[in-house]
Amino acid sequence: MQKTFTLFLLCFSFFSGEAQFTKYIVRFKDKGTNPYSINNPSQYLSQRALDRRTRYHIAIDSLDLPVTPRYIDSIRLAGSVSILNVSKWLNQVSIQTTDPAALNKINSFPFVLSTNPVAARVSAAGAINKRYDIAPDAAISNQSIQRTTAGFYNYGQSEAQVKIHNGDFLHNHGFRGEGMQMAILDAGFYHYLSLPTFDSVRNNNQVLGTWDFVANEASVDEDYYHGMQCFSTIAANMPGVFVGTSPKASFYLYRTEDVNSEYPIEEHNWAAGIERADSLGVDISSTSLGYSTFDNASLNYTYASMNGNTTISARAADIAAAKGILVVAAAGNEGNSAWHFITTPSDADSSLCVGAVNVNGVVGGFSSYGPSSDGQIKPSVAAVGWNAVVASPSNGQPSFNSGTSFACPNMAGITTCLWQAFPEVNNMSVIAALEASANRWENPDDRTGYGIPDVKKAFVILQKQLYTRQSSIVNCTMDIQFNVKTDATMNIEVERKSATDASFTLLPGNLSSSENYGMHAFHFIDDLGNLSMGTYQYRLKVNIDTDTSYYLDTINVNYDQTCALPAENSVKIGPNPFTDHINVMIARTTDSKIEVVLRNSIGQKVYKSNFQQPAGMQTLVIPMQSFSRGIYFLTVYANGKKEVTKKMVK
Repeated sequence: MQKTFTLFLLCFSFFSGEAQFTKYIVRFKDKGTNPYSINNPSQYLSQRALDRRTRYHIAIDSLDLPVTPRYIDSIRLAGSVSILNVSKWLNQVSIQTTDPAALNKINSFPFVLSTNPVAARVSAAGAINKRYDIAPDAAISNQSIQRTTAGFYNYGQSEAQVKIHNGDFLHNHGFRGEGMQMAILDAGFYHYLSLPTFDSVRNNNQVLGTWDFVANEASVDEDYYHGMQCFSTIAANMPGVFVGTSPKASFYLYRTEDVNSEYPIEEHNWAAGIERADSLGVDISSTSLGYSTFDNASLNYTYASMNGNTTISARAADIAAAKGILVVAAAGNEGNSAWHFITTPSDADSSLCVGAVNVNGVVGGFSSYGPSSDGQIKPSVAAVGWNAVVASPSNGQPSFNSGTSFACPNMAGITTCLWQAFPEVNNMSVIAALEASANRWENPDDRTGYGIPDVKKAFVILQKQLYTRQSSIVNCTMDIQFNVKTDATMNIEVERKSATDASFTLLPGNLSSSENYGMHAFHFIDDLGNLSMGTYQYRLKVNIDTDTSYYLDTINVNYDQTCALPAENSVKIGPNPFTDHINVMIARTTDSKIEVVLRNSIGQKVYKSNFQQPAGMQTLVIPMQSFSRGIYFLTVYANGKKEVTKKMVK
């Protein structure tokens, strides 16, 4: 989030030309004589980070190597110098010094590319003037939002900002952030250790680590409240009061922002923070910070700098994305200011830049304008950041606040739950699905980009992306085998239509699996022996509980075989014993009403199917993956008369 500070600096004349600066970035030419090796990445990357690179086919390269230790030692020993933070991706360190001789010595080192001032000595108490459209900690009326429908969570006051994306669809189907890790980089997480908003997070040990890159210490609980409020939009779990968008994720909380000043040193802190997140194997990052102009105008960026590849933080964000992290960043609150445009790092080519709307989808006037200066569609998407529900710094109860600062984590939480459902796809595929699901996909603009994502649609997009199928006609039988991610709340219907039919006909044999969510194999057989030769279409229709239905695939086939009608009525059942399914192959010389009943060993009816079968062959596939082992009895009736009963063993 872009911030403007009114700050009186203590100015001292330390040395000519750079009297006001005490912090510098030292860039190195290479990573020569490095004791670390690309061939042994476990020295500097966690197993989780290595697993992510393997999963998404990301090579270990020289950017992963730590900065050469002897370079850092030489800088530290050059004089009165303190090492602040190190960025291996940018191959640089930030230092603090008031010693001109030390700077001269550092610049003389053959491995040093440049030394650039990035921050001044600042007072301990700067005046903070962040841009909010309303006062922070505005109380919420008890009547402001009413719960509308039943679901896994009773969201309370935050219901509308979750449901604007259909985020409850993901939560209701079991995607609440479990197993996912997020890094939140901000200005502090005031009292997250004691506010009731985070009781669930604390009780379940969901905060995996913290670090203050400004003060170089572990504690972030006593610092500014802005990060805490962003954190609350994701992690709050106060049933009936306030629930966030990914309340079961795990988190790293990093303070990279110094609220007492505005200097590029904070971008370097951010780069160090996102690198640490990468080395730990974090999946997603949320950044509600933005940079454009600074307390020293000589360091200011211009709009031309917002091209996705120039600033410190944008370059680090793009590298983070290349390493597999999904980078979510606030667009900025400059819509009504002279700057007007998005701020960095949201301009980064590979970041998901988030603009702000209210719960009715109306754009917040403060939300920064796109595009980036090189013409990228920015913001990428939008989420609720105008009158967003956040935790009060005073008591942790829900309150209102405004800014793209809160749109960003709202979207980051939604994104985390979506990615949890489809870990097979990489970060950029998730972003692409979110953009394609948004309400302005066909007509993006410079305020919300592709618009407000609908994760129900994004879920379908990714489900289709991972779906595979093979089909063939053999011996007058259409055989369809396919794989798709489903759970017990999802079933698949098969429909058929000839070239002369006015509409599709639902075929018997509803396909489903009672197993946990995952990739499942399905098999459908349709006997074409009683049909005329010609062109046929099959449609696979997925029903996801009562939430949504859609067509997974359409299959066009040309049926050109001549098949005689069966000479007699017959029923064949197999395999026996069976494991995943039972095939019931029914031959009829005339149209018949068929009923298939399966009972367990104590006579309880566990499956039943009724359908009208025309003359010819037809195969009913009974899915049995979810049934326990044991003995079953399968009975087939034709026109009310029992044709056969067979003992089946699983």
